[in-house]
Amino acid sequence: MIDIAGAVTTESIDEQTRDQPEPAHRAAGVAPVAAHYGDPMREQRLLATGVGLVDRSHRGVVAVPGEERISWLHTLTSQHLAALAPWQGTELLVLSPHGHVEQHAMVADDGETTWLDTEPGMTGGLLSYLEKMRFFSKVDPRDATAEFALLSLVGPEAPGALGVTGLAAPDVAAVPGPKFRSGELPARPSVVYDVKPLPVGGWARRVALGVDLLVPRAAMDGVVAELRGAGVPVAGLWAYEAVRVAAKQVRAGVDTDHRTIPAEVDLIAPAVHLDKGCYRGQETVARVHNLGKPPRRLVLLHLDGVASDQPPVAGTPVTLDGRTVGFVGTAVQHFELGQVALAVLKRNTPDDARLLVGESAAAIDV
Repeated sequence: MIDIAGAVTTESIDEQTRDQPEPAHRAAGVAPVAAHYGDPMREQRLLATGVGLVDRSHRGVVAVPGEERISWLHTLTSQHLAALAPWQGTELLVLSPHGHVEQHAMVADDGETTWLDTEPGMTGGLLSYLEKMRFFSKVDPRDATAEFALLSLVGPEAPGALGVTGLAAPDVAAVPGPKFRSGELPARPSVVYDVKPLPVGGWARRVALGVDLLVPRAAMDGVVAELRGAGVPVAGLWAYEAVRVAAKQVRAGVDTDHRTIPAEVDLIAPAVHLDKGCYRGQETVARVHNLGKPPRRLVLLHLDGVASDQPPVAGTPVTLDGRTVGFVGTAVQHFELGQVALAVLKRNTPDDARLLVGESAAAIDV
């Protein structure tokens, strides 16, 4: 945890506040993370316009070493991993047999181990599934959350901030993988993230919101001190969530429900390879893609904030003329947009619909 006087941690936040409640279970030795450091709006502005360091060490980490790790994960997940090279990253999904999102993981490979970082509290489910599918494959997945911590440099100046410390910054945020026709060279993942090793161990991965750092927990305080000594300010999880919501990036299990399919929440482009078959849930992905009509869609809602100055909790119904047409996921108070929320709505909900979230009026951002 980034230790700073006055920080408010996620364990001290009431469930009705902006941050989503943290899971009751976490890996041994994993401390709560800071929700804010006294001025959430200023911290948001830092992340949106400059750079800030966010402690995301509550995320789960699964390590998958073994010589068959890439081909094995390729067969189990939605992503085309067969050509993933060392020091590259991507995203993947584990789907149910009916194509519903069960797990979303960020990926990085260092040539010996493939690292999967997941939403807090979801590591056990992912690891359980992987262990059941091992059979005779030469892989050895394990929960590495107590060994490694994720930090994030967020904002347009994130790569430069990493470079100031002498740590190598990844080059590009995301490169779409080339598509090949059947019988040609194998395709890369649908999105490829650049990954670089860190001197203390672990790696830096360039992502859409900045740069993720996976570091040994024993080295975490030193990395934080080096970044802060180089002038990088800290920001809490509230600020990170606000920037994420404005970018319409979903969190599995918060902005999704048990019926969510990838096409409904904009997870096809980063986490699903449409030219790849033979994985659990692939039939649903292909059918919806070919028809082009997922039953629901992800939107950004603007809430009037008059009925309540507290954003609604995840799962709050969205109604139109007394009928439920969807649900709210993450809701935040944004420093520029005001009270906003990600929501999943029925596809036929008009863009100009006069919606209600609880007693608050809501409008779709178009």
